[in-house]
Amino acid sequence: MPDDPADAAGDPESAEGSRSRDVVVPLRVYKTVTVFSTLFAVVLVLAGFVMLDVATNRATAPISEIDPILGSLGLLALVGGAAIYAFSTRFRAEGMGKSKDGSDEDSDNG
Repeated sequence: MPDDPADAAGDPESAEGSRSRDVVVPLRVYKTVTVFSTLFAVVLVLAGFVMLDVATNRATAPISEIDPILGSLGLLALVGGAAIYAFSTRFRAEGMGKSKDGSDEDSDNG
């Protein structure tokens, strides 16, 4: 039985749970992943909004005139951009930690 109730409940933000999902890579790889994943995510999100805008004629087209294929591609681009960004946050450089991992700070809120 784990001593920490957060670990027992399977809390994804528990200390062990968050460390096991992180991918520790060298600093150079971390920088490359961060730059390119952010670039791809931003491009996909912007392209998704542009595709939705064109598919709906700036949200003024009646439902019968909306292009469903282009609208679906726009939604997929938005989801793809969000997924790329979300997965890129799992990478950590060697020696990096989260701010809540530091135990030398006081835990009071005042």
